[in-house]
Amino acid sequence: MKQLVFLGRSQDDVRGFPVGAKREAGGELLRVQSGDEPSDWKPMKTIGPGVAEIRISDETGAFRVIYVAKFEEAVYVLHCFEKRQQKTSRTDLDLSTRRYRDLVRGRFQI
Repeated sequence: MKQLVFLGRSQDDVRGFPVGAKREAGGELLRVQSGDEPSDWKPMKTIGPGVAEIRISDETGAFRVIYVAKFEEAVYVLHCFEKRQQKTSRTDLDLSTRRYRDLVRGRFQI
């Protein structure tokens, strides 16, 4: 099983999800750590190669966990947020892209 590494404030952000969404996010990330695909996801090629988005919906709203699992040593969680519009906001995409770029450049140390 791969290590799970949260970058930036992503762990605090997922902790701020409502209980049901937080529980689902944890279960989906466990699947990814074990080498399986999440139940509901899509690739996020605009952020970087190998980046994917876990999609969580419940009665309180829509939530997203953006991660990359292509590296041998760990699953990196780039960003977690509540989705408030049909299209993912430019702010959320830019933050995820910046964290991915920093990860690839070795700025985030484990």
